[in-house]
Amino acid sequence: MSFFEVSDPAFGRFVMGNAPVKKLATGFDWVEGPVWFGDLDCLLFSDIPNNRVMRWTPDGTLTTFRSPSNFSNGHTRDRQGRLVSCEHGTRRVTRTEYDGSITVIADSFEGKRLNSPNDVIVASDGAIWFSDPHYGIATDYEGTKSEQELPCNVYRVDPSGTIAAVLTDFNCPNGLAFSPDEKRLYVADTGRMHSNDPQHIRVFDVDSNWKLTGGEVFHVIDKGCADGMRLDSEGNLWSSAADGVHCIAPDGHLMGKILVPETVSNLCFGGRGKHRLFITATTSIYAISLNRKGAL
Repeated sequence: MSFFEVSDPAFGRFVMGNAPVKKLATGFDWVEGPVWFGDLDCLLFSDIPNNRVMRWTPDGTLTTFRSPSNFSNGHTRDRQGRLVSCEHGTRRVTRTEYDGSITVIADSFEGKRLNSPNDVIVASDGAIWFSDPHYGIATDYEGTKSEQELPCNVYRVDPSGTIAAVLTDFNCPNGLAFSPDEKRLYVADTGRMHSNDPQHIRVFDVDSNWKLTGGEVFHVIDKGCADGMRLDSEGNLWSSAADGVHCIAPDGHLMGKILVPETVSNLCFGGRGKHRLFITATTSIYAISLNRKGAL
């Protein structure tokens, strides 16, 4: 069975016929938030309903990194290499310090509790951007069913700690990703669960003061919806989808797909040379080596 579906011939140069999609571990309930630690040679990822963050190493060892995890979802690393996490259970964004202590980055806005921070990225100026849909408080499956106090926004926490709602016209903002030059911000809107609200990826222009303009629809995933996203070093966007991972060119057209037998939630580049794509998909994690490198 082919692991790929090619829509643009150029996609053939991104993948390799002898590099399979490999299942690395399975037996989870809903995996999310993969983040690669090259200095520790490991992948961390969330098993949200089981309230834990797992650690996988290239020798195949799987261990629990953190339990309970406060129903953590998305993760990233800041410019100092520290883990930054979105926690559904505590409705906050946190940073794990070098000594293992936890610093709260954000848990409220204008006196009201956040919903359930979902995805997070860190810009070159050190500011932390995160999406805050309601998924972690809508049911007891990925957190605790609770009252929603704020709209579903995208926030920016500047290096001084000041938080601002920078995008307020989304139904359920989800995955976030900057282009390699940080002149574009991509945001997935996964709509509201069990509804016909919009599900697409929008793109914003970012100026030198981090002000956003634009916001047009960049791409609509044809199978399921976009959730987690990453960019390669040439500005192609790799997005999760119901049938695998979709590769989308900078102009918004579909280049091709990596086919995965489970619904994909998120992904990240890592491994030697940042050419390996790690994929979280429903109950399992997968990986494939590409002829691409992830953006810094």
